[in-house]
Amino acid sequence: MELQENTIVELRVARLAEWGAFLDAETGNTGDDILLHKEQQTEPVAVDERVRVFLYNDPKGRLTASMRLPRIRPGQIAYAPVENTRDFGAFVDLGTERGIFLPFAEMRGHVRVGERIWVKLYEDKSGRLALTMDVDEEMNRLAKPATDLARGASVQAAIYNITADGALGITPQRYIVFIHRTEWTHQLKVGEQVTARVTYVREEDGRLNASLRPQKEHAIGTDAAAVLAFLTERGGTMPYTDDTDATVIRQRFGISKSAFKRALGHLLKEKRIAQRDGMTVLLPKE
Repeated sequence: MELQENTIVELRVARLAEWGAFLDAETGNTGDDILLHKEQQTEPVAVDERVRVFLYNDPKGRLTASMRLPRIRPGQIAYAPVENTRDFGAFVDLGTERGIFLPFAEMRGHVRVGERIWVKLYEDKSGRLALTMDVDEEMNRLAKPATDLARGASVQAAIYNITADGALGITPQRYIVFIHRTEWTHQLKVGEQVTARVTYVREEDGRLNASLRPQKEHAIGTDAAAVLAFLTERGGTMPYTDDTDATVIRQRFGISKSAFKRALGHLLKEKRIAQRDGMTVLLPKE
Protein backbone atom coordinates (compact mmCIF):
# COMPACT_ATOMS: atom_id res chain seq x y z
CA MET A 1 0.00 0.00 0.00
CA GLU A 2 1.42 3.37 -1.02
CA LEU A 3 0.94 5.92 1.72
CA GLN A 4 -0.11 9.43 0.76
CA GLU A 5 -1.02 12.73 2.38
CA ASN A 6 -4.53 13.63 3.55
CA THR A 7 -5.37 10.04 4.46
CA ILE A 8 -6.14 8.25 7.71
CA VAL A 9 -4.26 4.98 8.24
CA GLU A 10 -3.37 2.57 11.03
CA LEU A 11 0.37 1.93 11.34
CA ARG A 12 2.68 0.05 13.71
CA VAL A 13 5.12 1.92 15.95
CA ALA A 14 8.52 0.69 14.75
CA ARG A 15 10.76 2.54 17.22
CA LEU A 16 10.89 5.42 19.65
CA ALA A 17 13.20 8.41 19.59
CA GLU A 18 13.82 11.44 21.80
CA TRP A 19 11.52 13.65 19.71
CA GLY A 20 8.80 11.13 18.95
CA ALA A 21 8.01 7.77 17.37
CA PHE A 22 8.63 6.33 13.92
CA LEU A 23 5.82 4.42 12.25
CA ASP A 24 6.47 1.52 9.92
CA ALA A 25 5.65 2.62 6.36
CA GLU A 26 5.58 -1.07 5.38
CA THR A 27 8.02 -0.62 2.49
CA GLY A 28 10.77 -2.79 3.99
CA ASN A 29 13.03 0.26 4.16
CA THR A 30 13.39 1.92 7.57
CA GLY A 31 14.36 5.12 5.79
CA ASP A 32 10.72 5.42 4.72
CA ASP A 33 9.38 5.24 8.28
CA ILE A 34 7.07 8.14 9.18
CA LEU A 35 7.68 10.46 12.09
CA LEU A 36 4.95 10.85 14.70
CA HIS A 37 6.33 13.79 16.69
CA LYS A 38 5.60 14.00 20.41
CA GLU A 39 3.65 17.22 19.76
CA GLN A 40 1.40 15.30 17.36
CA GLN A 41 0.63 12.54 19.88
CA THR A 42 -2.61 12.74 21.83
CA GLU A 43 -1.32 10.04 24.20
CA PRO A 44 1.99 8.16 24.67
CA VAL A 45 2.66 5.27 22.27
CA ALA A 46 4.72 2.09 22.62
CA VAL A 47 6.78 -0.02 20.22
CA ASP A 48 4.65 -2.47 18.19
CA GLU A 49 1.46 -0.62 19.13
CA ARG A 50 -0.78 0.13 16.15
CA VAL A 51 -1.97 3.73 16.05
CA ARG A 52 -4.52 5.49 13.87
CA VAL A 53 -3.04 8.62 12.35
CA PHE A 54 -3.67 11.38 9.84
CA LEU A 55 -0.88 11.74 7.25
CA TYR A 56 0.18 15.10 5.85
CA ASN A 57 3.26 16.65 4.23
CA ASP A 58 5.51 18.83 6.37
CA PRO A 59 6.97 22.09 4.97
CA LYS A 60 9.79 20.08 3.36
CA GLY A 61 7.33 17.77 1.61
CA ARG A 62 8.02 14.79 3.91
CA LEU A 63 5.14 12.55 4.88
CA THR A 64 4.38 13.12 8.58
CA ALA A 65 1.84 11.63 11.00
CA SER A 66 -0.48 13.07 13.62
CA MET A 67 -2.90 11.43 16.03
CA ARG A 68 -5.20 14.45 15.69
CA LEU A 69 -7.88 13.20 13.33
CA PRO A 70 -10.64 15.18 11.58
CA ARG A 71 -13.52 15.79 13.96
CA ILE A 72 -16.00 14.41 11.40
CA ARG A 73 -16.05 11.24 9.32
CA PRO A 74 -16.48 11.04 5.54
CA GLY A 75 -20.09 11.82 4.65
CA GLN A 76 -20.57 14.11 7.66
CA ILE A 77 -20.79 17.91 7.62
CA ALA A 78 -19.29 20.66 9.77
CA TYR A 79 -19.38 24.44 10.12
CA ALA A 80 -15.66 25.21 10.15
CA PRO A 81 -13.22 28.11 9.60
CA VAL A 82 -11.17 28.61 6.44
CA GLU A 83 -7.47 28.27 7.30
CA ASN A 84 -5.91 29.57 4.10
CA THR A 85 -6.67 29.96 0.41
CA ARG A 86 -4.88 29.19 -2.85
CA ASP A 87 -5.67 29.72 -6.54
CA PHE A 88 -6.72 26.07 -6.77
CA GLY A 89 -8.81 25.92 -3.60
CA ALA A 90 -8.72 26.43 0.16
CA PHE A 91 -7.87 24.59 3.35
CA VAL A 92 -10.39 24.27 6.17
CA ASP A 93 -9.65 23.63 9.85
CA LEU A 94 -11.24 20.35 10.98
CA GLY A 95 -8.91 19.75 13.91
CA THR A 96 -6.01 18.15 12.02
CA GLU A 97 -2.42 19.45 11.95
CA ARG A 98 -2.99 20.81 8.46
CA GLY A 99 -6.28 21.97 6.99
CA ILE A 100 -8.35 19.64 4.81
CA PHE A 101 -8.37 20.58 1.14
CA LEU A 102 -11.45 22.22 -0.40
CA PRO A 103 -10.99 22.13 -4.21
CA PHE A 104 -11.98 25.23 -6.16
CA ALA A 105 -14.53 23.14 -8.09
CA GLU A 106 -16.27 22.25 -4.80
CA MET A 107 -16.64 25.85 -3.60
CA ARG A 108 -19.82 27.89 -3.59
CA GLY A 109 -18.76 31.46 -4.14
CA HIS A 110 -15.53 32.93 -2.82
CA VAL A 111 -14.22 32.04 0.62
CA ARG A 112 -11.86 34.06 2.79
CA VAL A 113 -9.46 33.19 5.58
CA GLY A 114 -11.21 33.20 8.96
CA GLU A 115 -14.72 32.78 7.54
CA ARG A 116 -16.74 29.79 8.72
CA ILE A 117 -18.41 27.71 6.02
CA TRP A 118 -20.47 24.52 5.80
CA VAL A 119 -18.47 21.62 4.36
CA LYS A 120 -18.79 17.86 3.88
CA LEU A 121 -15.84 15.49 4.22
CA TYR A 122 -15.35 12.89 1.48
CA GLU A 123 -12.65 10.68 -0.05
CA ASP A 124 -11.57 11.55 -3.59
CA LYS A 125 -10.83 8.99 -6.31
CA SER A 126 -7.31 8.47 -4.98
CA GLY A 127 -8.54 7.85 -1.42
CA ARG A 128 -7.44 11.20 -0.03
CA LEU A 129 -9.68 13.27 2.21
CA ALA A 130 -11.21 16.40 0.68
CA LEU A 131 -14.12 18.76 1.26
CA THR A 132 -17.12 20.06 -0.65
CA MET A 133 -19.54 22.89 0.08
CA ASP A 134 -22.37 20.92 -1.54
CA VAL A 135 -24.22 20.00 1.66
CA ASP A 136 -27.89 20.30 0.63
CA GLU A 137 -28.60 16.57 0.81
CA GLU A 138 -27.08 16.29 4.28
CA MET A 139 -28.97 19.38 5.48
CA ASN A 140 -32.24 17.87 4.28
CA ARG A 141 -31.55 14.72 6.31
CA LEU A 142 -30.44 16.72 9.35
CA ALA A 143 -33.34 19.18 9.35
CA LYS A 144 -36.22 19.22 11.82
CA PRO A 145 -39.65 20.82 11.30
CA ALA A 146 -40.14 24.14 13.09
CA THR A 147 -43.20 23.29 15.15
CA ASP A 148 -42.57 25.85 17.91
CA LEU A 149 -42.24 29.03 15.83
CA ALA A 150 -44.80 31.42 14.40
CA ARG A 151 -44.78 34.30 11.95
CA GLY A 152 -42.80 37.24 13.30
CA ALA A 153 -40.36 35.16 15.34
CA SER A 154 -36.67 35.95 15.10
CA VAL A 155 -34.19 33.21 14.13
CA GLN A 156 -30.42 32.91 13.75
CA ALA A 157 -29.27 30.99 10.67
CA ALA A 158 -25.99 30.10 8.96
CA ILE A 159 -26.26 30.32 5.16
CA TYR A 160 -25.24 27.11 3.39
CA ASN A 161 -26.43 27.68 -0.18
CA ILE A 162 -27.40 30.56 -2.46
CA THR A 163 -29.65 29.87 -5.44
CA ALA A 164 -31.14 31.99 -8.21
CA ASP A 165 -34.18 32.60 -5.99
CA GLY A 166 -32.57 33.23 -2.64
CA ALA A 167 -30.52 31.83 0.25
CA LEU A 168 -30.87 28.69 2.34
CA GLY A 169 -29.72 28.61 5.95
CA ILE A 170 -29.98 26.38 8.99
CA THR A 171 -30.63 27.39 12.58
CA PRO A 172 -29.01 25.90 15.72
CA GLN A 173 -32.32 24.04 16.23
CA ARG A 174 -31.82 22.49 12.75
CA TYR A 175 -34.68 24.40 11.09
CA ILE A 176 -34.14 25.14 7.41
CA VAL A 177 -34.74 28.79 6.50
CA PHE A 178 -35.31 30.20 3.01
CA ILE A 179 -34.73 33.93 2.42
CA HIS A 180 -35.95 35.12 -0.98
CA ARG A 181 -33.73 37.66 -2.74
CA THR A 182 -36.44 40.31 -2.41
CA GLU A 183 -36.10 39.95 1.38
CA TRP A 184 -32.34 40.61 1.48
CA THR A 185 -30.92 43.86 2.79
CA HIS A 186 -27.43 43.13 1.43
CA GLN A 187 -25.61 40.56 -0.71
CA LEU A 188 -25.50 37.34 1.29
CA LYS A 189 -22.59 34.88 1.32
CA VAL A 190 -22.36 31.17 1.99
CA GLY A 191 -21.28 30.70 5.60
CA GLU A 192 -22.67 34.05 6.78
CA GLN A 193 -24.63 34.18 10.03
CA VAL A 194 -27.83 36.21 9.80
CA THR A 195 -30.75 37.19 12.02
CA ALA A 196 -34.03 36.87 10.13
CA ARG A 197 -37.74 37.40 10.79
CA VAL A 198 -40.04 34.45 10.10
CA THR A 199 -42.68 35.35 7.50
CA TYR A 200 -44.18 31.90 6.91
CA VAL A 201 -44.05 28.38 8.36
CA ARG A 202 -44.67 25.71 5.73
CA GLU A 203 -47.23 23.17 6.95
CA GLU A 204 -45.99 20.35 4.73
CA ASP A 205 -42.43 20.16 6.12
CA GLY A 206 -42.06 22.80 8.84
CA ARG A 207 -39.52 24.81 6.87
CA LEU A 208 -39.36 28.56 7.32
CA ASN A 209 -39.58 31.48 4.95
CA ALA A 210 -37.90 34.53 6.42
CA SER A 211 -36.88 38.11 5.74
CA LEU A 212 -33.92 40.26 6.69
CA ARG A 213 -36.13 43.32 6.36
CA PRO A 214 -38.07 44.77 9.32
CA GLN A 215 -41.86 44.62 9.38
CA LYS A 216 -43.62 47.04 7.04
CA GLU A 217 -44.48 49.63 9.63
CA HIS A 218 -40.83 49.82 10.69
CA ALA A 219 -39.45 49.40 7.17
CA ILE A 220 -41.30 52.47 5.90
CA GLY A 221 -39.18 54.73 8.06
CA THR A 222 -35.96 52.97 7.04
CA ASP A 223 -36.81 53.02 3.34
CA ALA A 224 -38.02 56.61 3.49
CA ALA A 225 -34.74 57.64 5.11
CA ALA A 226 -32.83 55.87 2.33
CA VAL A 227 -34.86 57.73 -0.32
CA LEU A 228 -34.21 61.07 1.39
CA ALA A 229 -30.48 60.33 1.57
CA PHE A 230 -30.48 59.39 -2.13
CA LEU A 231 -32.23 62.65 -3.03
CA THR A 232 -29.91 64.74 -0.88
CA GLU A 233 -26.80 63.19 -2.46
CA ARG A 234 -28.13 64.05 -5.92
CA GLY A 235 -29.03 67.67 -5.33
CA GLY A 236 -32.69 67.07 -4.43
CA THR A 237 -34.01 65.36 -7.59
CA MET A 238 -34.17 61.82 -8.95
CA PRO A 239 -35.79 60.22 -12.04
CA TYR A 240 -37.57 57.56 -9.97
CA THR A 241 -41.30 57.63 -9.17
CA ASP A 242 -44.24 55.29 -8.55
CA ASP A 243 -44.06 54.33 -12.24
CA THR A 244 -40.41 53.28 -12.29
CA ASP A 245 -39.75 49.63 -13.22
CA ALA A 246 -39.38 47.25 -10.28
CA THR A 247 -36.02 45.96 -11.53
CA VAL A 248 -34.59 49.48 -11.56
CA ILE A 249 -35.90 50.09 -8.03
CA ARG A 250 -34.28 46.88 -6.82
CA GLN A 251 -30.93 47.79 -8.41
CA ARG A 252 -30.91 51.37 -7.10
CA PHE A 253 -32.43 50.99 -3.64
CA GLY A 254 -32.26 47.27 -2.85
CA ILE A 255 -35.99 47.10 -2.01
CA SER A 256 -39.14 45.92 -3.76
CA LYS A 257 -41.29 48.31 -5.77
CA SER A 258 -44.11 48.01 -3.24
CA ALA A 259 -41.74 49.00 -0.43
CA PHE A 260 -40.49 51.92 -2.56
CA LYS A 261 -44.05 53.10 -3.19
CA ARG A 262 -44.87 52.90 0.53
CA ALA A 263 -41.78 55.02 1.29
CA LEU A 264 -42.74 57.59 -1.35
CA GLY A 265 -46.30 57.68 -0.05
CA HIS A 266 -45.04 58.32 3.46
CA LEU A 267 -42.78 61.15 2.26
CA LEU A 268 -45.55 62.68 0.14
CA LYS A 269 -47.90 62.64 3.12
CA GLU A 270 -45.22 64.30 5.25
CA LYS A 271 -44.70 66.87 2.45
CA ARG A 272 -41.01 66.03 2.24
CA ILE A 273 -41.13 65.32 -1.51
CA ALA A 274 -43.21 66.05 -4.61
CA GLN A 275 -43.47 64.35 -7.99
CA ARG A 276 -43.31 66.51 -11.13
CA ASP A 277 -42.83 65.61 -14.80
CA GLY A 278 -41.60 62.09 -14.10
CA MET A 279 -39.22 63.27 -11.36
CA THR A 280 -39.24 63.11 -7.58
CA VAL A 281 -37.99 66.29 -5.93
CA LEU A 282 -37.00 67.08 -2.38
CA LEU A 283 -39.03 69.86 -0.74
CA PRO A 284 -37.57 72.28 1.79
CA LYS A 285 -38.41 71.53 5.39
CA GLU A 286 -41.32 73.57 6.72
